[in-house]
Amino acid sequence: MRDKSLNEIQEKLERVTGRWWFLLVFILLGTVTPPFVAKGYEPSKTGEIILHILGNALIKSCSPLYPVFKIIPIILVSALVLLGNQVGRIFSLYAGVNYLLSALLQGIAVTEEYGLGIVTGNVAQMLAVSSFWFWEALVNRNDFSPRKVPAARYVVAPLAFLAFWYPINPESLEPDFNPTYLLTNAAGLAFCAMTPVYLGILILYYPKVNIATLRVTSLTGIIIGFWNMVGNFLVEPHTWWNGVLHLPLVFTSIYAFTLSFRKAQPEETAGKAR
Repeated sequence: MRDKSLNEIQEKLERVTGRWWFLLVFILLGTVTPPFVAKGYEPSKTGEIILHILGNALIKSCSPLYPVFKIIPIILVSALVLLGNQVGRIFSLYAGVNYLLSALLQGIAVTEEYGLGIVTGNVAQMLAVSSFWFWEALVNRNDFSPRKVPAARYVVAPLAFLAFWYPINPESLEPDFNPTYLLTNAAGLAFCAMTPVYLGILILYYPKVNIATLRVTSLTGIIIGFWNMVGNFLVEPHTWWNGVLHLPLVFTSIYAFTLSFRKAQPEETAGKAR
């Protein structure tokens, strides 16, 4: 009875997240929702405020935790490849926690100039993504059992690796291919760096994945990726390399979002053993 109820909710989520009005509301949430600043601000300074919050986000004070959130995903992805569904729920649960932390640490800042500041749209969307991954940990729709994967899909692997490595000098924001960044930078806590990893895995195992989770995660990636393209290439072109490192987010998100609407072939959707 419980499984039947969960399946019914899952089916409703897949239908609702594919409706035009849901997509419109979600896009507007990430584009027109104003930031919150405790000390107030003039609407004309909205863009400046958002950049200020992102540039002083709480994540910058969490450097001792950076290696932890690099090592854990390496272990989990390795375990997923070796053990498949035995660690599927743990992987999804970690993704939910990861996105929750990204929302709180990347979208919130406390500064002397503005006090508490929140990039409301980003935080709301990341929390939504986190919720969908927690939901997946509950319903366990992802099937990570071994299967033959179309060769073309492996294009997401180097993109995910580049995003996870995130080879950029944190001071100059110029290219810096220091291999230690694989274990030492903030990418493990960053939405834009970890999303290509999570989506890359779902793409490889598609269509036996949670379509609602795939869709909401990729839609958020497209929205946040778009604004990063604008910010890094147009508003602050000197940060062009940071923009390049956001291309994996954009490409994998578009790929995954497209797949979420693709009608899978019957042989692709054979049921997962429970």
